[in-house]
Amino acid sequence: MQDAIKRCPWSEKDQLYRDYHDNEWGRPVYDDMVLFEFLILESFQAGLSWHTILKKRENFREAFDDFSYERIAHYQEDKIQKLMLNAGIIRNQLKIRAAVTNAQRFLEVREQYGTFCDYIWNFVGGQPIVNAPKTLSEIPATTELSDLLAADLKKKGFKFMGSTVVYAHMQATGMVWDHLVDCHCSASIEV
Repeated sequence: MQDAIKRCPWSEKDQLYRDYHDNEWGRPVYDDMVLFEFLILESFQAGLSWHTILKKRENFREAFDDFSYERIAHYQEDKIQKLMLNAGIIRNQLKIRAAVTNAQRFLEVREQYGTFCDYIWNFVGGQPIVNAPKTLSEIPATTELSDLLAADLKKKGFKFMGSTVVYAHMQATGMVWDHLVDCHCSASIEV
């Protein structure tokens, strides 16, 4: 049952989407563990719906050791094969292997910059970019900034981090604020 709160239209599919929209999407994330979780989830989402990923999120959490980049970076072939048999997640071998590679690259970025947060938030000057769209059609799938960040991640060896995936990550983690201006969440943005 839909409530009377005005939300971005994409979030009205069901309560799972409404909760994600109201409590997570667009909220600035400065915690490396959460940033990594979204990197993993977004990379698995490539070519699929975000709703599919959200429905499997807890399965991913369990299968990928609570998104511990330290643990995932050291996964061996037996763990990868076990993940390939896990019907609770997306069983795409390339994406599973990319998760391991991305955890390794994530650790390298942390070593170089102190935190992944410091690295990635530097692309937006440490503050969310507030776009204030009036309609969904005004929200891009990519931007010059997501192109730049995706290219830098690729240069660092990250996989499944094209510009569309990167822009979705930027939206999810609050680097860009794409809630519609008439969405109830827009009243809560703090920059």
